[in-house]
Amino acid sequence: MPAPQALPGAPGTSQPGRQATLPHVARVVVEVMLKPEIHDPQGAAIASACHRLGFGEVVGVRQGKRFEVELGDPADDSAVARVAELAGELLANPVIEEFSVRPACA
Repeated sequence: MPAPQALPGAPGTSQPGRQATLPHVARVVVEVMLKPEIHDPQGAAIASACHRLGFGEVVGVRQGKRFEVELGDPADDSAVARVAELAGELLANPVIEEFSVRPACA
């Protein structure tokens, strides 16, 4: 018996030009950056590459991470606060990184 086929666009499937996400879910964005006092070698390397490529107007780059957390419930204040807890415990290292949390734009 052949394995069942996933529906197009179902979670875990891939379609060109389309992100695989669950339908009708709330999304919360977590952005994580190194604290300003922490040296960012990857950002410095990117800035250096910008100059080599002719983008001399670039004076600095800070590299970070962006997470999109999908929720089964609305992204109300309580849900955003829970995602902030998650960010502080799992997504960011609070010793060297800072983060922001916000509902994603629709």
